Order: sequence, then C-alpha cells, then structure tokens
Amino acid sequence: MKTQKAYPRRFSFEFFPPKTDRGEEKLQLTRDRLAEHDPHFFSVTFGAGGSTRDRTLKTVLDLNSQGVSTAPHLSCIGASKADVAELLDIYRDNGVDRIVALRGDIPSGTGSSGGGELRYANELVSFIREHSGDHFHLEVAAYPEFHPQASNAEQDLRNFKRKVEAGADSAITQYFYNVESYFYFLDRMEKMGLDLPVVPGIMPIVNFSNLVRFSDMCGADIPRWIRKQLEAYGDDSSSIQKFGEEVVTRMCQQLLDAGAPGLHFYTMNQADASLNIWHNLSR
Repeated sequence: MKTQKAYPRRFSFEFFPPKTDRGEEKLQLTRDRLAEHDPHFFSVTFGAGGSTRDRTLKTVLDLNSQGVSTAPHLSCIGASKADVAELLDIYRDNGVDRIVALRGDIPSGTGSSGGGELRYANELVSFIREHSGDHFHLEVAAYPEFHPQASNAEQDLRNFKRKVEAGADSAITQYFYNVESYFYFLDRMEKMGLDLPVVPGIMPIVNFSNLVRFSDMCGADIPRWIRKQLEAYGDDSSSIQKFGEEVVTRMCQQLLDAGAPGLHFYTMNQADASLNIWHNLSR
C-alpha cells in the first residue's frame, strides 16, 4: 500500500454559495460549528460556467473575514482572461491566499468546449501564475477513479501531470469509497515523478438517492456492498446515516493511518455528518 511522504496534516471543509437569506443564515451556523475545530481552510464552490460567480465571491469574502482562511473555487469554462484576472485581483486585495483551480462543468447548450479563453485546468493554473505569481496556494482536482470525461486512465493521469507542472501546490480528490483507488493513484503519480500532497475528498453518506445522483454525475463508484446495504434500509434515514457514518469513519481512519495528508469534507452546507466522522477519528 503506497503512502504519501510526511506532509503537514490538514483538514478542511467545503461549502456551496447559498441562494437565499435563510441559506446564508444556515451556512453561518454551519461555519461557526466547524470553525470551532480549527480547520486549515474552508472552500466555496463555483457553479458551471461561472453561474454562481457573484454569490461565490460574496460567500468567500464574508467567510474569509471571520478568521478562517477561505479558498474560492475558480473555474475557467466560459470565462475570459479578463474575468479571471478581475477575480484574482479582488481575492488578493481582500486577503485570500488559496484558490481551488478547476476546469469546471460545461453548461448545457454551450457546446463541447463551453467557451472561454481558457479550456483546461492546467491553462487556468498557468494563467494564475502568470498574473499573480506565487501569491496563491493553488489546489487542483485529482480523480482516483478517473475523470468521467477522460477517454482512458493514462490520459487522465497525464492531464493531472499538466496541472502539477503548470504550478499546482497540492490536490484534493473527488470523493471515493474504495480506499485502494486512492493508493493506486499515488503509486501511478509517483511513477510519473510527481511529488505533492493529495488530500482525499470525503463525502459523508446521509441520503442514498442524493448520493446515487451525485455519484452518477461525477463518476464516483459506490461499491456494490455499500449500495446494497443502503438499498436494504429503504426510507429508514436513521439507519442510512448510522451505516454511512460507520463506513466513512472507517475509511477515513484507514487513510490517515496509512499517511494521507489530511481530509477535505464535502459538507453540503451541513455540519452534523462531517463532525460525527471527525469526532470518531483518532487523528
């Protein structure tokens, strides 16, 4: 089993920008509960084609001003270099020093490329470095189970290498429930001469139908034994959540014990599921 070398361990939580005043209030409560546990940073997602640009910007600046470093997701699909440069300058001027740099999802009806001057994440990383130097710590995405749009596994890894060579500092993975896929990714990464922290992305299991929908969209595999057990619970949400907590806690502990450099929780703007796992871990 491949392990990462001893990088400083870090824990972080991801939010999406709320659409309503009530959503903002809920996110603030979630943020306050998670901040008590001294996370390394929060991150905030960015909608397909920049569809949440203004809401992401507002959420990032609000959260970053409250004492925990907050990293905006920044995607290049559908954006001009001027658009990206404007956001970079705003973030820099407001004390943001970390960015999650992504290609982004292609909005429906925009063709296979999605438009914009920057087509791929490695081009975005290169542009950020050209525009802002080393001001930002740049996170990029990693896909232990392969990007759903990659034509094959080797192409997927070459795409990851391009992002690293363009100037990425570290990576966060798509969520997974097969621990071996993560360690196999590290093996393949090392053979390509790549050396950077790859933090596992963790999706708590709280709702089976939502999990299936998300996983189908992003290409994350739900192992058969997990899927069958969740199906057996039917509408028993309490049993689903208890089982999900046990499964994900065990997986996180395996990852940490084997040297993973931290965990990044996809919270869906809720605190309980992530905190339950957090409290179960021997870190």
